Amino acid sequence: MAATSTIAAPANCSQTTTATLVTKISGGSDSVTSLGMKSNTKPCCRGLRVKVKAQAPEKNINGSILNNYSTKTTETTKEEEEETYINSDLPEWNMLLKAIMGLFLATDIQWPLSKLRSQHDMLVNSFSQGKLVQGGYVFRQNFSIRSYEIGPHRTATIGTLINHLQETVANHVRGAGLLGDGFASTPEMTRRNLIWVVAKMQVIVDQYPSWGDVVQIDTWFTSASEKNGLANHWLLRDANTGQILAKATSVWILMNKKTRKLSKIPEEVRGELEPFQVMGELGSYFANHRFPEGRKLSKLHDNTADFVQAGLTTRLSDLDVHQHVNFSRYIGWILENAPPSILESHELYNMDLAFRRECGVGNVLKSLTAVVGGSSSIEAGSIIECDHMLQLENNGHEVMRGRTKWRPKGFNNIANIGQISAE
Repeated sequence: MAATSTIAAPANCSQTTTATLVTKISGGSDSVTSLGMKSNTKPCCRGLRVKVKAQAPEKNINGSILNNYSTKTTETTKEEEEETYINSDLPEWNMLLKAIMGLFLATDIQWPLSKLRSQHDMLVNSFSQGKLVQGGYVFRQNFSIRSYEIGPHRTATIGTLINHLQETVANHVRGAGLLGDGFASTPEMTRRNLIWVVAKMQVIVDQYPSWGDVVQIDTWFTSASEKNGLANHWLLRDANTGQILAKATSVWILMNKKTRKLSKIPEEVRGELEPFQVMGELGSYFANHRFPEGRKLSKLHDNTADFVQAGLTTRLSDLDVHQHVNFSRYIGWILENAPPSILESHELYNMDLAFRRECGVGNVLKSLTAVVGGSSSIEAGSIIECDHMLQLENNGHEVMRGRTKWRPKGFNNIANIGQISAE
């Protein structure tokens, strides 16, 4: 109200400067404001009367400094009115606003601000780099599904989920304080030029999140059945409802990034990981989220495949920080070779993968796909399984193999995610 009355002061009345308003608000005297500024109340006349800062501080009769600013009343020409008004009164408006805000925050009206601040903190925490939970054994991070991460049906693609899984693994290492100089490598791994590469992966999707959904991903690792492997697990939930959307498990092994040969896990590296590694049964959280053992995957040949796509040349954009093709690109290549009739009427809900060889820039691959039971067995309303293989085109060396399961679109919640695992 004070600010409004100053702006809307009529021309035929006395005009009180903003300094006087600050005085009245803050409870000071009428002659000298609490900010050390004199009030100036005079009738309005033809010239615009304003305050202009002087260079020298005003002094009392005894010579002491009265305030840091002196006021001087001047007559301005019509051409100078607007510029002088802005330049001279802008500092006073700043002080007025500060005084109003100070009174506002000192009253009971400030509770909505604390509420907004808590909501802001929740939002920041939701999209931060995550945190350790479950006694430090589980790393949790939230992701928002963005518009460029969805497919034609407005739901996240399998590639989007795979990318988020990779991100949580890397952030888990960083969040645990184990990050060395290398990407997602521990200090001991960095000293030995070792990097993680994925050997096996299984993904089970109950429901794909949609654009704008916030997905909460939990990840933890255990010892793998392979002697020199480390098992990593993920659980994907809707962050708002807690509904389980998907789960995944994988086995990672070490490779020397200079020699490109596989390596055993050094005891020093095991020592770094053990404080964060789930050992045995550590409560209902882990007992309720078991993963099925991966099945044996079939090898394909040109004469046993129903669909063959050749000439898949790896590009520079397919490489990751380890200077080889990221495994998510392999997944994209085998799914692109799935029968068009399946892609149109079905959605992927189960995927078993085994990775055998790395690829660099310029490698030419061939993608093979075989429908279990033959391509003639494809039906619009049935569950369909496919075998896949990627191999180098020039020598036939196997790069990866896999099996996918597809359900009819719109047939969500085919089974509870735990029931699928029990199978």
